[in-house]
Amino acid sequence: MKLNRFFTAAALIGASITVAAQTTATTDTTLTKSLDEIEVLGTRATSKTPVAYTNVNKQQIEALNHGLDLPFLLSTTPGILTTSDAGAGVGYTSIRVRGTDATRINIMANDIPMNDSESHSVFWVNTPDLAASLQDIQVQRGVGTSANGAGAFGASINLRTQGFTLKPYAQFDGSYGSFNTNKESVRLGTGLLKDRWTVDARLTHIGSNGYRDRASSKLYSYFLQAGWHNPSTSIRFITFGGHEETYHAWDGISRSMLKTNRTYNPNGEIKRDGDVVGFYEDQNDIYKQTHYQLLVEHKFSPALRLNVGLHYTDGYGYYQEYKNARTLIEYGLKPFNIAQTDDQGNVTSTQVEKSSLVRRKILDSSFAGGVFSLRYAKNRLDATLGGGFNRYTNNHYGRVLWVENYVGELDPSHEYYRNKGEKNDFNIYLRGNYTLWRGLSVYADLQYRHIGYIIKGVNDKWDWTATPERMQLLNVDEKFDFFNPKAGLNWQINPYHRAYASVAVAHKEPTRNNYNDGPLQVHPHAERLVDWELGYAFSNARWTAGVNAYYMKYKDQLVLNGKLNEIGELMAENVPDSYRMGLELMAGYRFTKWLRWDVNATLSRNRIKNYVGYVSDYNADTWDEMWTQTAIECGNTTIAFSPSVIANSVIALDLKGFTAQFQSQYVSRQYLDNFQRKDDSIDGYFVSHLHLAYSFTMPHVKRITMGVSVYNLFNAKYETNGYSQTAALYKGGDKAAGYTLSSDPRFYPMADLNMLAHISLLF
Repeated sequence: MKLNRFFTAAALIGASITVAAQTTATTDTTLTKSLDEIEVLGTRATSKTPVAYTNVNKQQIEALNHGLDLPFLLSTTPGILTTSDAGAGVGYTSIRVRGTDATRINIMANDIPMNDSESHSVFWVNTPDLAASLQDIQVQRGVGTSANGAGAFGASINLRTQGFTLKPYAQFDGSYGSFNTNKESVRLGTGLLKDRWTVDARLTHIGSNGYRDRASSKLYSYFLQAGWHNPSTSIRFITFGGHEETYHAWDGISRSMLKTNRTYNPNGEIKRDGDVVGFYEDQNDIYKQTHYQLLVEHKFSPALRLNVGLHYTDGYGYYQEYKNARTLIEYGLKPFNIAQTDDQGNVTSTQVEKSSLVRRKILDSSFAGGVFSLRYAKNRLDATLGGGFNRYTNNHYGRVLWVENYVGELDPSHEYYRNKGEKNDFNIYLRGNYTLWRGLSVYADLQYRHIGYIIKGVNDKWDWTATPERMQLLNVDEKFDFFNPKAGLNWQINPYHRAYASVAVAHKEPTRNNYNDGPLQVHPHAERLVDWELGYAFSNARWTAGVNAYYMKYKDQLVLNGKLNEIGELMAENVPDSYRMGLELMAGYRFTKWLRWDVNATLSRNRIKNYVGYVSDYNADTWDEMWTQTAIECGNTTIAFSPSVIANSVIALDLKGFTAQFQSQYVSRQYLDNFQRKDDSIDGYFVSHLHLAYSFTMPHVKRITMGVSVYNLFNAKYETNGYSQTAALYKGGDKAAGYTLSSDPRFYPMADLNMLAHISLLF
């Protein structure tokens, strides 16, 4: 507690300086540059690769990394949108690229997959402040290069952890601001020991009350790296991970409540006779995740280099929640009788089939494997042979901890479901660039991927259609074999002009939810994407400019279409034909050595062809009525969560220790489902942030940086995420008389104007 108060006080001192942090890397660039010649990541794009990508360096990361999750550090990268359940950028956050969601974005750390093998998502809350230990980030839009792991179906984000350091250092970073958001981080490095060894470490705490009510976060993380190197070989052991505890903010609020009580959080509501009488204090998500990596890089000769990585990830945690008036048999519990005495002393017995309860859903996972890349680069040829094998297991089980007014003994370890998922994932690729003539090179990338996925056991859902009724039984045993070819041309016309064109094929297996939420007897198909890219870039001492055109054609894309499974839950179905197409425009101008302006915009058209959606009766009282749905033939409609315009502007100043960065983003309307109805959409928004800081030195301190970040500078009222609840309202209750669509969408509001002061001390 005393340490936290010290960190808070230090951060408040920084608030008195209205300037944003000048970033100076803690690593020694001389040594880093030398070792980077060995540390070649096999899945990264280079200036000769004909794909659309953006590199974000360490200085850019540190300029913004004061407590918000990593997605928000990339928010001005072309085509990127970020969301936050709690509304303040801390806790559960997510990212979209070109409209593709987190399940379709491949995330790798040092070429090792980070996506959960079943959900295909990365939950950034499990590794808070990982950005503080990164050397750089590469964002590839579209299919990109061949990658390890699941999810590379629209974008890839490649993280590279920090390199070796030549000199010892110690650094403290502290932040404090609105919603009691605070960050305390300590980093240490030994520098080079005996010309061969280095050790680097980081400890971080991040806390926030959240913008929304009770949307609190308590996050702890660490990073530890021990390395050895000589002129031809480097070996690194890296472990990083985190422990998170967040109060649920998973449910959105209505459009009317956005105007009357924007911060309301319905999670944890305790209801009596339909009225909210309080909130459950332990409505928490608690999870611990630990990553281990052993990385070996060896240079056989100037032309031949090998990278090998072994990894293991351990995860365990649960989420606990209060559920109002639940049917007991759905939780493996028998109805019970309650004796009641009236005023005349008569005793009656009432059977209770529904009661409020507390449940806990638990995950226990492990992920292990290895990746490699062998690169040969000499004369006109630059080729890489790479691949990996990964095995994933995850035990899912649930317990009932408490039942209101329960009569009888309730075992606190009572399990009502248990199942296990297992996944083996193997891939191998061969990629090469060959220079044909005067900067003109041809590119080819061939990947084979095999997946085996099994789910066995009892699901967490009651099967009302079974005879006799019981919990759903899972029996998934699927195998996939994918061939993903890519080809293109890259032309470095001269030092200032570059043009490229490419075509790439990608396949994606269904997620766990696609199986569990779909019909149990009919499994979804794999998805297929063909991605065409055409780009041009210009760069000189003052100007940078570029344009990239893309056409991403999907076959059997899985989308939520309103259709219900056997137990009345929404499920995703394959739609035969859909596409994304657009232009990505980028420009930058350096007015002086200390003032620069960069802008980018993504203009896109995202369509499902001949879309058929389904709606249920708004006044349905029974399951049979719910399942009797109306099919709506919509023709060509806009894909949900795919705005047609995303535009960013960054004005950056760096003068004599003062730095300022003024960011602005415009996002056009986003539809919450595929019916393309304005009532079920997120309004377009324009939001700006200001980062200011000042850096200086003092005796015995290499650098002191103090500053403040002002988010949502102009206090915009905006939302970045939500979900629809569209139903059919039949005229007079008669289905033959026609219907109108009733919309009752939910939204996740983002914070009003808020601030975060910060201080950094480098020794």
